[in-house]
Amino acid sequence: MPETMKGYSDLESDDLKRIELTGLQTESLEGRSGSFLQVDGHIHHASTGTKGIEILPIAEALEKYAWLEDYYWKAVPRDKDEITQYIAAREPKGYVLIARKGSQTVYPLQTCLFLAKDDIQYVHNIIIAEEGAELHLIAGCASSMKTMKGAHYGVTEIYVGKDAKVTSTMIHTWGESIEVYPRSVTIVEERGVFLSNYVCMVPAKKVQMYPTAELRGEGAVARFSSIMLATPGSYLDTGSRAILSAKGATAELITRAITTGGTIISRGHILGSVKDTKGHIECRALILKDGTIHAIPEIEGRVVDCELSHEAAVGKIARDEIEYLMARGLSEDEATATIIRGFLDVRISGLPETLQKQIDAAIDAAEKGF
Repeated sequence: MPETMKGYSDLESDDLKRIELTGLQTESLEGRSGSFLQVDGHIHHASTGTKGIEILPIAEALEKYAWLEDYYWKAVPRDKDEITQYIAAREPKGYVLIARKGSQTVYPLQTCLFLAKDDIQYVHNIIIAEEGAELHLIAGCASSMKTMKGAHYGVTEIYVGKDAKVTSTMIHTWGESIEVYPRSVTIVEERGVFLSNYVCMVPAKKVQMYPTAELRGEGAVARFSSIMLATPGSYLDTGSRAILSAKGATAELITRAITTGGTIISRGHILGSVKDTKGHIECRALILKDGTIHAIPEIEGRVVDCELSHEAAVGKIARDEIEYLMARGLSEDEATATIIRGFLDVRISGLPETLQKQIDAAIDAAEKGF
């Protein structure tokens, strides 16, 4: 690791605890294939010990690999909006993660982008899984408890090669006054698989994100799973989109949302423009106290033989379900927590146990706020 990287030694204990809530291990890399930490605009750590896997700061990667220009701002246009324009106008920050052809990670890689003192933290990340590679990533984002205001601007471009697989689990642990604007596009080639899990169970002032997967290769697969909690004062405008552009492509967009007083806009859009494609959107939401949940599922078929569907439901916990559990010895609070826990249980077939535990831990940490 270059001497300019400070590691974890100069971070305050409270900040380390916030960072660890995102899934990043700081004391040991046991159970991890690699690690990256950026605090504000400074790279603190970047390393991997796994053969065929490389993680490095984006500025260093652009200097090291001329071919990276073929991926840089190619999935996300630099002039998409004011967020991308802001990032494009500045020195590159963030990371590049490369999984070489045929490589596999036994354990997930971990990354964390931490907002401490800057008014705006900006990053540009590029993830490349070459043909036949398999990659699991825990991508955490957080802010210091001392950070009373600020914003995070992010661009992420993901490229899933032929027969490759990328699983990305993003855990947000922002403060109540932080605004977050990720911009993400994933390109999936022939028989490639992209699994995206998003967990936001800690209050944030505003989150605006609409990640998109473009399934360009035959048999390509994408699945977005989102679990969100909006507390009073939170405004979460989130969703996901899939573009089915090749025969046999399939996509599934799954959302579980809860509000205890905040607002959630849950968007979903699947576009089928080629025959023999399938897509499904599912949004289920609970209003526990006050608050607003607005589900906007869109399916758009442009040819025959594309099968698209959606379902959405917004409601409350049924009283008879609570009474059923209370009759079996649980208190009302315990019964309510049990039902919510089951509602949020979005298990994904084939998800590594480590990633599932990370999702479960984030939900467990938020249960006291229900």
